[in-house]
Amino acid sequence: MTLKFPDGFLWGSSTAAAQVETASDHNWRGFPSRDGHLFEHTAEHEKRREEDLGYIRQFGQVYRCGVDWARLQKAAYAPFEAEVVQEYSQFFGRVQEEGLSIMFVIHHFTHPSWLEAEGGWTNESAIGAYVDFARQCILHFGPFVSHWNTFNEPNVYALNAYLMGNFPPQRRAYHLANRVLFYMGRAHDIAYELIKERYPHHPVGISLNTCWFEGLDTLGRLPAAFMNWWFHRRAADHFAKVDFWGISYYAYVPFAPLPITELDMPGKLDKRGIPHDRMWGYRPEGLGRNLRFFWKRYGKPLIVTENGICTDDAQQRIKSIQDYLQVCHAVIEEGIPLLGYIHWSTLDNFEWNLGPTYRFGLVQVDPETKDRQMTEAGLYYAQICRDNKLDL
Repeated sequence: MTLKFPDGFLWGSSTAAAQVETASDHNWRGFPSRDGHLFEHTAEHEKRREEDLGYIRQFGQVYRCGVDWARLQKAAYAPFEAEVVQEYSQFFGRVQEEGLSIMFVIHHFTHPSWLEAEGGWTNESAIGAYVDFARQCILHFGPFVSHWNTFNEPNVYALNAYLMGNFPPQRRAYHLANRVLFYMGRAHDIAYELIKERYPHHPVGISLNTCWFEGLDTLGRLPAAFMNWWFHRRAADHFAKVDFWGISYYAYVPFAPLPITELDMPGKLDKRGIPHDRMWGYRPEGLGRNLRFFWKRYGKPLIVTENGICTDDAQQRIKSIQDYLQVCHAVIEEGIPLLGYIHWSTLDNFEWNLGPTYRFGLVQVDPETKDRQMTEAGLYYAQICRDNKLDL
Protein backbone atom coordinates (compact mmCIF):
# COMPACT_ATOMS: atom_id res chain seq x y z
CA MET A 1 0.00 0.00 0.00
CA THR A 2 1.22 3.48 -0.90
CA LEU A 3 0.05 6.66 0.85
CA LYS A 4 0.75 9.69 -1.33
CA PHE A 5 0.99 13.08 0.36
CA PRO A 6 -0.23 16.29 -1.27
CA ASP A 7 2.03 18.20 -3.63
CA GLY A 8 3.92 20.80 -1.64
CA PHE A 9 3.63 18.89 1.63
CA LEU A 10 6.41 20.14 3.88
CA TRP A 11 8.91 17.58 5.19
CA GLY A 12 11.72 18.32 7.60
CA SER A 13 13.61 17.59 10.78
CA SER A 14 14.31 19.63 13.89
CA THR A 15 16.85 20.46 16.58
CA ALA A 16 17.20 23.07 19.32
CA ALA A 17 20.39 25.12 19.55
CA ALA A 18 20.98 24.47 23.25
CA GLN A 19 20.54 20.72 22.82
CA VAL A 20 23.15 20.39 20.08
CA GLU A 21 25.61 23.23 20.76
CA THR A 22 28.11 23.48 23.60
CA ALA A 23 26.47 25.30 26.50
CA SER A 24 27.01 29.04 26.75
CA ASP A 25 25.96 31.26 29.64
CA HIS A 26 22.31 30.18 29.59
CA ASN A 27 19.91 28.93 32.24
CA TRP A 28 20.54 25.23 31.53
CA ARG A 29 24.33 25.24 31.66
CA GLY A 30 25.65 22.71 34.21
CA PHE A 31 22.21 21.25 34.93
CA PRO A 32 22.57 17.59 36.04
CA SER A 33 20.62 15.08 33.99
CA ARG A 34 18.91 11.88 35.03
CA ASP A 35 21.50 9.74 33.22
CA GLY A 36 24.44 11.30 35.07
CA HIS A 37 25.64 13.89 32.57
CA LEU A 38 25.90 17.66 32.96
CA PHE A 39 24.24 19.94 30.45
CA GLU A 40 27.48 21.17 28.91
CA HIS A 41 28.92 19.63 25.72
CA THR A 42 25.77 18.20 24.08
CA ALA A 43 26.49 17.23 20.43
CA GLU A 44 28.98 20.03 19.57
CA HIS A 45 27.03 21.01 16.47
CA GLU A 46 28.84 24.35 16.30
CA LYS A 47 32.05 22.45 15.50
CA ARG A 48 30.43 20.13 12.92
CA ARG A 49 27.95 22.28 11.04
CA GLU A 50 29.06 21.22 7.57
CA GLU A 51 29.04 17.55 8.53
CA ASP A 52 25.60 17.89 10.09
CA LEU A 53 24.33 19.73 7.02
CA GLY A 54 25.09 16.59 5.05
CA TYR A 55 22.42 14.86 7.10
CA ILE A 56 20.00 17.77 7.38
CA ARG A 57 19.78 18.17 3.60
CA GLN A 58 18.41 14.63 3.27
CA PHE A 59 15.40 15.28 5.49
CA GLY A 60 12.99 17.31 3.41
CA GLN A 61 12.68 20.96 2.48
CA VAL A 62 12.77 22.66 5.88
CA TYR A 63 15.10 22.60 8.85
CA ARG A 64 13.46 23.67 12.10
CA CYS A 65 16.01 25.14 14.48
CA GLY A 66 16.96 28.20 16.51
CA VAL A 67 19.93 30.14 17.83
CA ASP A 68 21.56 30.51 21.23
CA TRP A 69 20.21 33.72 22.75
CA ALA A 70 22.94 33.77 25.42
CA ARG A 71 25.76 33.68 22.84
CA LEU A 72 24.18 36.39 20.74
CA GLN A 73 23.23 38.89 23.43
CA LYS A 74 25.38 39.51 26.50
CA ALA A 75 22.92 41.85 28.23
CA ALA A 76 19.33 42.98 27.86
CA TYR A 77 18.84 45.15 24.77
CA ALA A 78 22.50 44.82 23.77
CA PRO A 79 23.31 44.54 20.07
CA PHE A 80 24.02 41.02 18.88
CA GLU A 81 27.61 39.77 18.89
CA ALA A 82 28.73 40.28 15.29
CA GLU A 83 30.88 37.17 15.03
CA VAL A 84 28.07 34.95 16.33
CA VAL A 85 25.64 36.51 13.87
CA GLN A 86 28.13 35.77 11.11
CA GLU A 87 28.52 32.16 12.25
CA TYR A 88 24.79 31.48 12.20
CA SER A 89 24.22 33.44 8.99
CA GLN A 90 26.93 31.49 7.20
CA PHE A 91 25.36 28.21 8.28
CA PHE A 92 21.83 29.31 7.37
CA GLY A 93 23.17 30.42 4.00
CA ARG A 94 24.58 26.93 3.46
CA VAL A 95 21.22 25.43 4.42
CA GLN A 96 19.63 27.68 1.81
CA GLU A 97 22.19 26.67 -0.82
CA GLU A 98 21.20 23.05 -0.25
CA GLY A 99 17.62 23.92 -1.19
CA LEU A 100 16.12 24.07 2.31
CA SER A 101 14.52 26.89 4.22
CA ILE A 102 14.53 27.54 7.95
CA MET A 103 11.61 27.27 10.36
CA PHE A 104 13.09 29.59 12.95
CA VAL A 105 12.30 28.99 16.64
CA ILE A 106 12.93 32.15 18.66
CA HIS A 107 12.65 30.65 22.16
CA HIS A 108 13.23 26.95 22.85
CA PHE A 109 13.37 26.56 26.66
CA THR A 110 16.69 28.42 27.10
CA HIS A 111 17.57 32.06 27.64
CA PRO A 112 20.57 33.98 29.02
CA SER A 113 21.54 33.69 32.66
CA TRP A 114 21.10 37.44 33.00
CA LEU A 115 17.40 37.01 32.22
CA GLU A 116 17.09 34.11 34.66
CA ALA A 117 18.77 36.22 37.38
CA GLU A 118 15.97 38.78 37.01
CA GLY A 119 13.28 36.14 37.57
CA GLY A 120 13.08 34.81 34.03
CA TRP A 121 9.55 34.55 32.68
CA THR A 122 7.98 35.21 36.08
CA ASN A 123 9.07 38.84 35.68
CA GLU A 124 7.19 41.11 33.27
CA SER A 125 10.51 42.59 32.16
CA ALA A 126 11.18 39.34 30.26
CA ILE A 127 8.63 40.46 27.67
CA GLY A 128 10.68 43.49 26.63
CA ALA A 129 13.95 41.56 26.65
CA TYR A 130 12.46 38.81 24.50
CA VAL A 131 10.87 41.25 22.07
CA ASP A 132 14.23 42.97 21.56
CA PHE A 133 15.87 39.58 20.96
CA ALA A 134 13.12 38.67 18.50
CA ARG A 135 13.49 42.01 16.69
CA GLN A 136 17.21 41.43 16.16
CA CYS A 137 16.60 37.82 15.05
CA ILE A 138 14.13 39.09 12.46
CA LEU A 139 16.66 41.66 11.27
CA HIS A 140 19.65 39.32 11.00
CA PHE A 141 18.14 35.94 10.18
CA GLY A 142 14.82 36.77 8.49
CA PRO A 143 16.21 36.41 4.93
CA PHE A 144 16.81 32.69 5.57
CA VAL A 145 13.43 31.96 7.15
CA SER A 146 10.22 30.65 5.58
CA HIS A 147 8.25 29.90 8.79
CA TRP A 148 8.48 31.18 12.36
CA ASN A 149 7.84 29.67 15.78
CA THR A 150 7.86 32.44 18.36
CA PHE A 151 7.98 29.83 21.15
CA ASN A 152 8.59 26.12 21.37
CA GLU A 153 6.17 24.31 23.66
CA PRO A 154 5.54 27.05 26.22
CA ASN A 155 3.18 24.67 28.00
CA VAL A 156 6.01 22.17 28.53
CA TYR A 157 8.33 24.92 29.76
CA ALA A 158 5.79 26.34 32.22
CA LEU A 159 4.80 22.87 33.46
CA ASN A 160 8.32 21.57 34.02
CA ALA A 161 10.07 24.74 35.20
CA TYR A 162 7.33 26.11 37.46
CA LEU A 163 4.93 23.30 38.36
CA MET A 164 6.77 19.96 38.37
CA GLY A 165 10.28 21.23 39.11
CA ASN A 166 12.03 19.21 36.38
CA PHE A 167 13.53 22.16 34.47
CA PRO A 168 15.51 25.08 35.88
CA PRO A 169 14.72 27.03 38.02
CA GLN A 170 12.88 23.99 39.49
CA ARG A 171 10.01 25.86 41.10
CA ARG A 172 6.68 24.34 42.13
CA ALA A 173 3.97 26.96 42.15
CA TYR A 174 0.78 26.83 40.07
CA HIS A 175 0.39 30.61 40.03
CA LEU A 176 3.92 31.01 38.64
CA ALA A 177 3.28 28.50 35.85
CA ASN A 178 0.19 30.49 34.86
CA ARG A 179 2.08 33.78 35.05
CA VAL A 180 4.79 32.43 32.78
CA LEU A 181 2.25 31.38 30.16
CA PHE A 182 0.58 34.79 30.38
CA TYR A 183 3.82 36.73 29.87
CA MET A 184 4.96 34.42 27.08
CA GLY A 185 1.60 34.91 25.39
CA ARG A 186 1.95 38.69 25.51
CA ALA A 187 5.49 38.42 24.13
CA HIS A 188 4.24 36.16 21.35
CA ASP A 189 1.59 38.67 20.27
CA ILE A 190 4.18 41.45 19.96
CA ALA A 191 6.68 39.24 18.13
CA TYR A 192 3.94 38.11 15.76
CA GLU A 193 3.27 41.70 14.73
CA LEU A 194 6.99 42.46 14.33
CA ILE A 195 7.47 39.50 12.00
CA LYS A 196 4.37 40.27 9.94
CA GLU A 197 5.41 43.90 9.60
CA ARG A 198 8.68 42.91 7.93
CA TYR A 199 7.65 39.58 6.36
CA PRO A 200 3.88 39.77 5.84
CA HIS A 201 3.71 36.56 3.81
CA HIS A 202 5.76 34.37 6.14
CA PRO A 203 3.59 32.10 8.33
CA VAL A 204 4.00 32.62 12.08
CA GLY A 205 2.96 30.19 14.79
CA ILE A 206 4.19 28.44 17.89
CA SER A 207 4.89 24.81 18.58
CA LEU A 208 2.51 23.54 21.25
CA ASN A 209 3.12 20.19 22.86
CA THR A 210 0.11 17.91 23.02
CA CYS A 211 -0.48 14.62 24.80
CA TRP A 212 -3.26 12.12 25.22
CA PHE A 213 -4.18 12.24 28.89
CA GLU A 214 -6.60 9.52 29.98
CA GLY A 215 -7.96 8.51 33.36
CA LEU A 216 -7.96 4.74 33.79
CA ASP A 217 -10.13 4.78 36.90
CA THR A 218 -12.42 7.12 38.81
CA LEU A 219 -9.57 8.77 40.69
CA GLY A 220 -7.52 9.16 37.51
CA ARG A 221 -10.21 10.93 35.51
CA LEU A 222 -10.02 14.20 37.43
CA PRO A 223 -6.25 14.84 37.06
CA ALA A 224 -6.40 13.69 33.43
CA ALA A 225 -9.22 16.15 32.74
CA PHE A 226 -7.33 18.95 34.49
CA MET A 227 -4.20 18.30 32.45
CA ASN A 228 -6.17 18.16 29.23
CA TRP A 229 -7.69 21.56 30.04
CA TRP A 230 -4.57 23.30 31.40
CA PHE A 231 -1.95 21.83 29.07
CA HIS A 232 -4.01 22.21 25.90
CA ARG A 233 -6.90 24.67 25.99
CA ARG A 234 -5.73 27.10 28.65
CA ALA A 235 -2.16 27.22 27.38
CA ALA A 236 -3.15 27.50 23.71
CA ASP A 237 -5.55 30.38 24.30
CA HIS A 238 -2.58 32.61 25.21
CA PHE A 239 -1.12 32.07 21.72
CA ALA A 240 -4.20 32.15 19.49
CA LYS A 241 -2.80 34.88 17.21
CA VAL A 242 -1.17 32.48 14.74
CA ASP A 243 -1.17 31.72 11.03
CA PHE A 244 -0.72 28.03 11.77
CA TRP A 245 -0.57 25.75 14.79
CA GLY A 246 2.63 23.83 15.19
CA ILE A 247 1.66 20.63 16.97
CA SER A 248 4.08 18.38 18.86
CA TYR A 249 3.04 14.93 19.99
CA TYR A 250 4.94 12.15 21.75
CA ALA A 251 3.02 10.82 24.70
CA TYR A 252 0.03 8.84 25.85
CA VAL A 253 -0.19 9.45 29.61
CA PRO A 254 -2.69 7.37 31.61
CA PHE A 255 -3.64 8.36 35.18
CA ALA A 256 -4.54 5.90 37.96
CA PRO A 257 -4.63 8.31 39.80
CA LEU A 258 -1.00 9.39 39.29
CA PRO A 259 0.43 9.66 35.77
CA ILE A 260 1.97 6.37 34.65
CA THR A 261 5.13 6.79 32.60
CA GLU A 262 8.12 4.59 31.91
CA LEU A 263 10.29 7.35 33.40
CA ASP A 264 8.65 7.50 36.80
CA MET A 265 6.99 4.09 37.09
CA PRO A 266 9.07 1.69 35.02
CA GLY A 267 7.27 -1.55 34.26
CA LYS A 268 3.78 -0.26 35.11
CA LEU A 269 2.81 0.35 31.48
CA ASP A 270 3.84 -3.19 30.59
CA LYS A 271 1.69 -4.58 33.38
CA ARG A 272 -1.30 -2.79 31.91
CA GLY A 273 -0.49 -3.93 28.37
CA ILE A 274 0.23 -0.40 27.16
CA PRO A 275 2.98 -0.14 24.52
CA HIS A 276 5.64 2.48 25.23
CA ASP A 277 9.06 3.84 24.40
CA ARG A 278 11.70 4.68 27.02
CA MET A 279 9.61 7.55 28.34
CA TRP A 280 5.87 7.42 27.68
CA GLY A 281 2.94 5.37 26.55
CA TYR A 282 2.79 4.92 22.77
CA ARG A 283 -0.55 5.64 21.11
CA PRO A 284 -0.03 7.23 17.67
CA GLU A 285 -3.77 7.77 17.25
CA GLY A 286 -3.44 10.47 19.91
CA LEU A 287 -1.76 12.68 17.32
CA GLY A 288 -4.86 12.44 15.15
CA ARG A 289 -7.13 13.24 18.09
CA ASN A 290 -5.18 16.40 18.83
CA LEU A 291 -4.89 17.54 15.23
CA ARG A 292 -8.65 17.24 14.87
CA PHE A 293 -9.22 19.08 18.13
CA PHE A 294 -7.04 22.05 17.16
CA TRP A 295 -8.57 22.31 13.71
CA LYS A 296 -12.09 22.24 15.14
CA ARG A 297 -11.33 24.71 17.95
CA TYR A 298 -9.18 27.26 16.12
CA GLY A 299 -9.71 26.70 12.39
CA LYS A 300 -6.08 27.37 11.46
CA PRO A 301 -3.77 25.23 9.30
CA LEU A 302 -1.58 22.73 11.12
CA ILE A 303 2.02 21.52 10.89
CA VAL A 304 3.41 18.68 12.95
CA THR A 305 6.48 20.54 14.21
CA GLU A 306 7.79 17.77 16.46
CA ASN A 307 7.10 14.06 16.59
CA GLY A 308 9.26 11.06 17.33
CA ILE A 309 10.05 8.29 19.76
CA CYS A 310 12.69 7.77 22.46
CA THR A 311 14.47 4.56 21.57
CA ASP A 312 17.85 3.04 20.72
CA ASP A 313 16.18 0.70 18.22
CA ALA A 314 16.14 1.94 14.61
CA GLN A 315 13.45 -0.57 13.66
CA GLN A 316 11.18 0.70 16.42
CA ARG A 317 11.75 4.23 15.13
CA ILE A 318 10.90 3.15 11.58
CA LYS A 319 7.67 1.57 12.83
CA SER A 320 6.77 4.77 14.68
CA ILE A 321 7.35 6.83 11.52
CA GLN A 322 5.01 4.49 9.65
CA ASP A 323 2.37 4.66 12.40
CA TYR A 324 2.45 8.44 12.74
CA LEU A 325 2.45 9.17 9.02
CA GLN A 326 -0.57 6.92 8.54
CA VAL A 327 -2.32 9.08 11.14
CA CYS A 328 -1.23 12.25 9.33
CA HIS A 329 -2.43 10.93 5.98
CA ALA A 330 -5.83 10.00 7.42
CA VAL A 331 -6.26 13.52 8.82
CA ILE A 332 -5.43 15.02 5.44
CA GLU A 333 -7.94 12.69 3.76
CA GLU A 334 -10.60 14.08 6.10
CA GLY A 335 -9.97 17.54 4.64
CA ILE A 336 -8.01 18.99 7.56
CA PRO A 337 -5.23 21.31 6.30
CA LEU A 338 -2.17 19.53 7.67
CA LEU A 339 0.62 21.25 5.74
CA GLY A 340 3.72 19.38 6.87
CA TYR A 341 5.53 16.96 9.13
CA ILE A 342 8.83 17.72 10.90
CA HIS A 343 10.51 14.84 12.67
CA TRP A 344 12.20 15.15 16.05
CA SER A 345 15.06 15.00 15.91
CA THR A 346 17.69 15.35 13.22
CA LEU A 347 20.39 13.92 15.46
CA ASP A 348 20.69 12.64 19.00
CA ASN A 349 20.99 15.56 21.37
CA PHE A 350 20.92 16.36 25.07
CA GLU A 351 17.39 15.48 26.12
CA TRP A 352 17.01 18.31 28.62
CA ASN A 353 16.75 17.01 32.22
CA LEU A 354 17.15 13.38 31.08
CA GLY A 355 20.46 13.50 29.22
CA PRO A 356 22.09 12.37 25.97
CA THR A 357 21.38 8.66 26.35
CA TYR A 358 17.67 9.33 25.76
CA ARG A 359 17.78 9.15 21.98
CA PHE A 360 15.42 10.64 19.40
CA GLY A 361 17.83 11.11 16.50
CA LEU A 362 17.58 9.98 12.91
CA VAL A 363 21.35 10.35 13.13
CA GLN A 364 23.07 8.66 16.07
CA VAL A 365 25.60 10.66 18.12
CA ASP A 366 28.10 9.05 20.46
CA PRO A 367 27.78 10.94 23.80
CA GLU A 368 31.55 10.79 24.39
CA THR A 369 33.25 11.10 20.98
CA LYS A 370 30.38 13.05 19.32
CA ASP A 371 30.85 10.90 16.19
CA ARG A 372 27.80 10.79 13.93
CA GLN A 373 26.27 7.86 12.07
CA MET A 374 23.17 7.74 9.93
CA THR A 375 20.68 5.17 11.20
CA GLU A 376 18.41 2.89 9.19
CA ALA A 377 15.54 5.05 10.40
CA GLY A 378 17.26 8.12 9.00
CA LEU A 379 17.68 6.47 5.60
CA TYR A 380 14.05 5.37 5.70
CA TYR A 381 12.74 8.84 6.54
CA ALA A 382 14.99 10.46 3.91
CA GLN A 383 13.40 8.25 1.25
CA ILE A 384 9.91 9.32 2.34
CA CYS A 385 10.95 12.97 2.13
CA ARG A 386 12.29 12.47 -1.41
CA ASP A 387 9.29 10.52 -2.66
CA ASN A 388 6.53 12.42 -0.82
CA LYS A 389 4.89 9.09 -0.08
CA LEU A 390 4.81 6.28 2.45
CA ASP A 391 5.09 2.71 1.19
CA LEU A 392 3.76 0.08 3.58
